[in-house]
Amino acid sequence: MTKTLDRLTRPKTIAVFGGREARRVIEQCDKVGFSGDIWPVHPKNEEILGRRCYRSVADLPTAPDAAFVGVNRQLTIEIIRDLSARGAGGAVCYASGFREAASELADGNDLQAALIEAAGELPILGPNCYGFINMLDGALLWPDQHGMLRVERGVAVLTQSSNIACNISMQQRGLPLAYLMTAGNQAQTGLAELACTVIQDVRVTAVGLHIEGFDNLETLERLAALSRMLKKPVVVLKVGKSEAARLATISHTASLAGNDRVSSALLQRLGIGRVETLPELLETLKLLHLYGPLDTADISSMSCSGGEASLMADAGVKRKISYRPLRDEQLQPLRETLGPMVTLANPLDYHTFVWGNGEKQTAAFTAMMQGGYALNLVVLDFPRPDRCDATDWQATVDAVVAAHSATGANAGIVASMGENLPESVAEQLIRDGVVPFHGIEEALAAAETAAFIGAAWREPAPAPLLRHAVGAGEVVTLNEDEAKRELSAFGLPIPDGLVEIEPEDTGPAAEKLGFPVVLKGRGVAHKTEAGAVKLNLKSKQEVVAAAYAMAGVSNGYLVEKMAGRPVAEIIIGAMRDPVAGLVLTLGAGGILVELLDDSALITLPASPQSIAAAISGLKVKKLLDGYRGGPKGDIAALEQAVAAVAAYLVANAGDIEELDINPVLVLPEGEGVVAVDAMVRRRIP
Repeated sequence: MTKTLDRLTRPKTIAVFGGREARRVIEQCDKVGFSGDIWPVHPKNEEILGRRCYRSVADLPTAPDAAFVGVNRQLTIEIIRDLSARGAGGAVCYASGFREAASELADGNDLQAALIEAAGELPILGPNCYGFINMLDGALLWPDQHGMLRVERGVAVLTQSSNIACNISMQQRGLPLAYLMTAGNQAQTGLAELACTVIQDVRVTAVGLHIEGFDNLETLERLAALSRMLKKPVVVLKVGKSEAARLATISHTASLAGNDRVSSALLQRLGIGRVETLPELLETLKLLHLYGPLDTADISSMSCSGGEASLMADAGVKRKISYRPLRDEQLQPLRETLGPMVTLANPLDYHTFVWGNGEKQTAAFTAMMQGGYALNLVVLDFPRPDRCDATDWQATVDAVVAAHSATGANAGIVASMGENLPESVAEQLIRDGVVPFHGIEEALAAAETAAFIGAAWREPAPAPLLRHAVGAGEVVTLNEDEAKRELSAFGLPIPDGLVEIEPEDTGPAAEKLGFPVVLKGRGVAHKTEAGAVKLNLKSKQEVVAAAYAMAGVSNGYLVEKMAGRPVAEIIIGAMRDPVAGLVLTLGAGGILVELLDDSALITLPASPQSIAAAISGLKVKKLLDGYRGGPKGDIAALEQAVAAVAAYLVANAGDIEELDINPVLVLPEGEGVVAVDAMVRRRIP
């Protein structure tokens, strides 16, 4: 259902239902100066906070743009039905005890279904949520205190968790929050749909999502498309990596969390950044608010301490950023400013020779910012304001701002410990166009994420995700030769082979193919364990003897030409995720599957770029590149083989239950690849 959410999120009239929580909504709107009408609805009270109380939805002057429904769950359904009939713009459902409590309350699922039915075309948030704060217009459907201030432009942060939203509202990092929104159970309206609304507000600069479970992938794709079109980046904190987190997610909101690695692959495909912690989310949003995505991952770092320079350097090792060396034209001005005792490098320890000298600090920072870096960082921890004098530190801030203004380069000040950057300084820096970063790890995570989004936007927009319904019919395991024939029809290279039923016929078949050959028993799931595979057979007699030896466990035989010695072995497979559906997997094959835990996921349909990127990210890529003087693997042929499997999966998406091609032998460059084993479980109508 397509809903218009503008009236709900930017209301001019608000109706509030209930007692204490409804009163708090009015208090919060009054506190920040909401200029529209607020209409309390209560069965007994005559007035609340100086406003006349109405007895029902029917008594209201007109249909409200937004309503906060803070009553019990049964009465919530009745009020939502009345609001829908009256033509209201939308409502927040505060009550809990719906699907999120279905394991404890037997009627939880039924009540949520009844709530959705009652809403009809009326957009609703929740149930089990606080609502939202709109600090651009001063509209708060929010029954609690918060720490936000009115802004003219800023970022939107959306989360399922009301408590997480409360915590975010109290941030003291200088981040201008335009919208803070919760979605609770996402019974009808999910985070992605809300995000699609607020990202189109011209006053919003970037969007951050704290996601427990995806609500609708098609809407998430629309959000990614809007993000590209409007040049407003989206960054996500997706929980659910651990089993405990997945259980907590399910118990909290009844969300479908899905496989975490699939979630990462989806976000990467869509050009949506992903971070790991709440502080990283907030710091990344600050960077995106001021500068948007970065052009490259090249950054510079300056500090007046070798210890801080080392911390910056070490923290960058695990990040996809680059401390590119200084350019030749930077060396002379830096040397003239900093003197002969300073080693010129990136990260740069400029010592304390220019400490307190605003003119020389400005000159040094300007020279660094003229190096063409995507982001220029200066490490600076302020002293305690209650016990120390911060005059020299403020002079350094002023020098960074001056250098930023002179060069137009992206700049940030990084406190190695977040508490050492006062909120007042952070707010000043935001006003001056410099990012105040609270924490080294968080600053580099922000740079990495912004660089990823920039790189993703420079690529063509992805094709729509594969959409398919699971087919009908019985799931059967194809014989290996049947699976290979199906895959070969889509271009996957397989060995020359022949199928025989009787043991004595395997010898002539082998002679026809040419020795050496491989003999496999048909219809055996785990051939090695069952003794149903023999390699490198070099004569007719060896083949026939091997066939008689495995006659008791097989229902026929597959004779195949023995493949050459590979550079590396790769596994190609497919998994069915509860959220994303069929996903292609790729990794180190053979015995390395479990030893290296080296794999990548590719969402479908797969582009040549995504396949190449997945292969490049594997640990086994070192072997393919010719490890320690060894031969290079045929990477081009491997990319084509993966594309062939992807095409097969797309064509049969509703029927494939499981696919495992292990190993795919990658031969030396120019010799191709060959899939020597394949297992397909699929539905047969």
